[in-house]
Amino acid sequence: CLCEKNKRTSNCRLQNGACWCDSLGSGESVNCETLTSKCLLMKAEMSRSKSGRREKPKDAFEDTDGLYDPECGDAGVFKAKQCNGTSTCWCVNTAGVRRTDKHDADLKCNELVRTMWIIIEMKHAERNTPLNPDALKKFFKETIINRYMLNGRYITNVLYEKPYITIDLKQNSSEKSAEDVDIADVAYYFEKDVKGDSIFLNNHLNISFDNENLVLEKTVVYYIDEVAPEFSMKFLTPGLVAVIVVVVVAIVAAIVVLVLTRRRKGKYVKAEVKEMNEMHRGLNA
Repeated sequence: CLCEKNKRTSNCRLQNGACWCDSLGSGESVNCETLTSKCLLMKAEMSRSKSGRREKPKDAFEDTDGLYDPECGDAGVFKAKQCNGTSTCWCVNTAGVRRTDKHDADLKCNELVRTMWIIIEMKHAERNTPLNPDALKKFFKETIINRYMLNGRYITNVLYEKPYITIDLKQNSSEKSAEDVDIADVAYYFEKDVKGDSIFLNNHLNISFDNENLVLEKTVVYYIDEVAPEFSMKFLTPGLVAVIVVVVVAIVAAIVVLVLTRRRKGKYVKAEVKEMNEMHRGLNA
């Protein structure tokens, strides 16, 4: 048999009428009738990368925080603590995204925090024909339900604000049943599809409206957890640090100018009072 929903597998066999295969990199047996967990997919991708067989899309760019060789627990779930093979470790959420600063191996990650809300934001290129918002919303909802097998109640919004398309997926821990696919897995499959690196075998996603393909220039995925992430100032990105420094310098400069202005004004008032007193003494004399 062939694993239609995961091409990164080997040793496929039929078991009780379903196709089961071994996921590359981990050897974990996966059911090809449903989506493979994001953790196992990342591990398989790292395995392909190490072997030099990885196919890179034309517009590929390095995301050092996005792709790493993860530790997967039971059923392919991310372990709360991840390390890079040396002494650097960090905590992740159920989507495998880092949610703390990087620390040494003594770092404690007490729980795997659930990602309850995923926002997928896409920007499309210029088109010859305008997009119909209703048709666009219908297409993406049906695609996510049928292609990625997500229950429609977890698709809370598909918003079109030309040229941006935003899809909201919400699924908290109390709502998700054992049979439901995880929104983190859906987002990972979807992101790979729109970036031209589909995980499906011979089943690429075609996005077209009015016989014109929808070209996506940029896709960004945002994650919101049930518990706020834990980052410190020293690990902020250089750009954000620069903005903060500029703001602080501007505030300090404004305070300095204000103090100097008041000092000068105070001296002027004192001099004026002194001159008036002298004039009064002269008149009295």
